[in-house]
Amino acid sequence: MIRIALIGNPNSGKTTLFNALTGGHQRVGNWPGVTVERKSGTFHHGTSDFELVDLPGIYNLLSTDAGDALDEQIARNFLLTADIDAVINVVDASSLTRGLFLTSQLLELDIPVVLALNMMDVADRHGVHLDPYRLSTSLSCPVAPMVASRREGLGILKDVLSNSIDQPTVQTGLRLPDLEGAIAKTIEALEHAGVTRHLRFHAAALLDGDVQAFARVSAVAPPEVDVDIGSDSLSIARYNSIDQLLKGTMRTTPVRRTVTDMIDAVVLNRWLAFPVFLAVIYLMFMFTINVGSAFIDLFDLSAKALFVEVPRQLLQAAGLYDWLVVFLADGVGGGFQLVATFIPVIGCLFLFLSFLEDSGYMGRAAFIVDRLMRQLGLPGKSFVPLIVGFGCNVPAVMATRTLDNRQDRILTTIMAPYMSCGARLTVYALFAVAFFPNNGQNLVFGLYFLGIAVAVVSALLVRRYLMSGDVSTFVMELPAYHLPTVRGLLLHTWHRLKGFVLRAGKAIVTVVVVLNVVSSVGTDGSFGNQDTEKSALSAVGKALTPIFSPMGIEPHNWPATVGIFTGIFAKEVVVGTLDALYSGPPAEPDPEFDLWSSLAAAWATVPVNLAVLSDQLTDPLGLDLGDLSDSAAQAADQDVATSTLDAMRAGFATDLAAFSYLVFILLYIPCVATIGVVYKELGGFWATFSTAWSLIMAYTLAVLCFQIGSAIGAPEGVLRDSLAMIGYMVAVQVIGFSLLIRWGRRYAKPPELIPLTNIG
Repeated sequence: MIRIALIGNPNSGKTTLFNALTGGHQRVGNWPGVTVERKSGTFHHGTSDFELVDLPGIYNLLSTDAGDALDEQIARNFLLTADIDAVINVVDASSLTRGLFLTSQLLELDIPVVLALNMMDVADRHGVHLDPYRLSTSLSCPVAPMVASRREGLGILKDVLSNSIDQPTVQTGLRLPDLEGAIAKTIEALEHAGVTRHLRFHAAALLDGDVQAFARVSAVAPPEVDVDIGSDSLSIARYNSIDQLLKGTMRTTPVRRTVTDMIDAVVLNRWLAFPVFLAVIYLMFMFTINVGSAFIDLFDLSAKALFVEVPRQLLQAAGLYDWLVVFLADGVGGGFQLVATFIPVIGCLFLFLSFLEDSGYMGRAAFIVDRLMRQLGLPGKSFVPLIVGFGCNVPAVMATRTLDNRQDRILTTIMAPYMSCGARLTVYALFAVAFFPNNGQNLVFGLYFLGIAVAVVSALLVRRYLMSGDVSTFVMELPAYHLPTVRGLLLHTWHRLKGFVLRAGKAIVTVVVVLNVVSSVGTDGSFGNQDTEKSALSAVGKALTPIFSPMGIEPHNWPATVGIFTGIFAKEVVVGTLDALYSGPPAEPDPEFDLWSSLAAAWATVPVNLAVLSDQLTDPLGLDLGDLSDSAAQAADQDVATSTLDAMRAGFATDLAAFSYLVFILLYIPCVATIGVVYKELGGFWATFSTAWSLIMAYTLAVLCFQIGSAIGAPEGVLRDSLAMIGYMVAVQVIGFSLLIRWGRRYAKPPELIPLTNIG
């Protein structure tokens, strides 16, 4: 199979071209040794099969410092080390000067280059008129004019690509008159040292002061090869040559104000920019969380019927062991069910983000809030995942892949789980009814604010002690606006969603299997003891309850401890666990399972959920809890027994203990799906670090909350004990943080790509 590398500047239409060429024949993985997404696909033309590897969008192949961006390292090392038959360089025809800078570097490699001159329609609207034939002659490489968004020119590109492989032309690279002498001398020195591949590229890199080039060449080249003349001189020479080349291949005509200029006059207006941005974020939140959530019941109930109940019926009918039924139906099937519930929300998120990216607004949104986010050492783009986190932490973490810098992705991912999601709100509402009927709204607001504060503190501490370097300078290109194609949006969304299901889903299913088995097996070895006092999980909860006594959980209130463990499944499961353990098993058995009735019931939820969308326009987070003093109505809304509320009041000795429990629920381990996505996006270390850090923060702050509250106005003896516990928890926090930081400094090294030394 013929292997092709696809490369270009960001916003050049590279992804659109990749989707147009490969369609649904794509594979998504990670580049070796790092968690940066790697996409490849296949297509057929003539009698040949092609593999197309989509490299990260970059502006420059050279590296002027040792810590250059990971995307540049990946692209450069792949081009220099992989077995590639040709390179397709996608260039925005309306911004040729900038795009041809990367082209000039690619032409110095010993790899055939085909220039895909994309967005010819945009160039024409901007008054830019090109002569592709003259451009091809001047660059000594084939040029294919096209409009990838409309699939225009794909056939020409494929023909040109096949011809360049069958009959490769001699690529001399862009001539740099002032530096050709220095380049020739450097090439001569490299040849003398035994270097035989990519000679002109390595020579130019050495003259540019490229640190990676020195690392590659130092093993074989003599000291006299070090002839750094400075990157500015080489860059200026490249741009001068590009300007001379375009004088003979491009002409411009005056144009009236473009559509992009007219839109930017509003969305980047000094007074209107932020309100427009908030409106866009509001629409994204509504579409992702509220519209997406309208389909959650459909996916949840359908998946339960197909992956849990049907296997259970078949396995039980076959007379298989109970443990096997629990493992396959409740464990594996339950894992599939949990993954399925996130599909509509994540799908809606990716669809909206794809629209923002492809339309050109995402860069402007980042520009608008960049100054605010820079106070936390984050780029403006981080604002979007954090806002999404108030609906669900899973798509929030997935949304961090829109960030360009790995360090920014890490910090934003650490912050996102502290944004109080909708699942936590169900727990807050239950406790508000039981303990805070008169000021439940204030309670919820305080918890949301506490989560934001902890997220900010966590980001500042991690950046201070684990991240190297200053905040990167904000330099962003604002591309012209485009109307995305439906096909492109759906393809982009589908491949991102498939990546979540196939990759993060594995980790989610694994953890769900373990948790389901532990919650099902009884202390007597029997199975089917979920949410009962006889389960092994309940026994573990009883044994560990004394650990939580400093935050107000008494030994007799062990169901609260069990709720903490089941909350790892999903935070809304805490409500079901407390209801089952406080009120006992349901009086009526579950109705007999019928597949078609279950699927019909699942579909019936969609119109019901969509019908209430209008009520959510003014309260997308669902913070309006209604009349909390009506316990019976609130219990019915929460689908819990009224006796559960009474049992909760008896279990938690004081309102302060209940509030401290909510603080712990807010801050401790995010749900298994979020952990799985963090593992997928950042790797095992950061998933473990994030989990451990959240546990320390949750336990410490919950205990401090209870102890400080208990100390206020308490007798001398109680005050002394509370102060001792407060001092102890402060020490635990400091020690725990110090250990995590030491561990992090040892293992949280940024991924490094091994420089190629065998270049001869």
